[in-house]
Amino acid sequence: MVITAGLRRKPDESRLDLINRNVGLFKGILDELKKVKLAAGATILVVSNPVDILTHMTVVDGTWEASKVLGLGTVLDTSRFRSLLADHFKVGAADVKAVILGEHGDSMVPIWSSATINGVPLASLPGFSDELAAQLFDATKKSGATVIAQKGGAGRAVGVSIKEVVEAIALDNHKLLPVSTAQTGALGIADISLSLPTFVGRAGAVKVLEPAVSAGEKEGLIKSAEALKATWAQVQAS
Repeated sequence: MVITAGLRRKPDESRLDLINRNVGLFKGILDELKKVKLAAGATILVVSNPVDILTHMTVVDGTWEASKVLGLGTVLDTSRFRSLLADHFKVGAADVKAVILGEHGDSMVPIWSSATINGVPLASLPGFSDELAAQLFDATKKSGATVIAQKGGAGRAVGVSIKEVVEAIALDNHKLLPVSTAQTGALGIADISLSLPTFVGRAGAVKVLEPAVSAGEKEGLIKSAEALKATWAQVQAS
């Protein structure tokens, strides 16, 4: 079951700014789903933004097993990241192995330590530098707002990302994807939903993989979790 309903993000609005406008709508959707026969046994894929908060809301609701609730998370961000890297280094996007984890939003974290092009570490490529890394990541973070400003929406790209997750569920192929799930301790992160590498199959989130990351990347992911927890606290207080 894929939930995409939500108000569209404005060009100058962060995904978390959507929370005040979308939480009420999403609560209504969950209430309606509970009335549907067999809905409790379904696998839920949350696409609506802010996706990590709404994914966690679905888990905390308790109607569905936590493993059966996934958010699209940073699947789209990762795709954009790989595309920008491929364009810069003039290689095929399929050759780029790089991932973005954490929040689908301002505190997302690029995992440079494991990024490669066809097995070759990015850091060893001619022209790669910290400055270039910062530029490419900044372009990745701004991609969504840029597309919305120029086209009014990012429907095609997100559709491809949804397809990737749905196929992993339907085909039960245990594909490793950066979907958002309720975390229970990997990298010291718990009690919030965000994206870590996750094996996805018919059972939903089959297993969360604790990735080998640098100390700085781990710190960034912990900060991302804390930012989301602060927002989640606001939701609970409202």
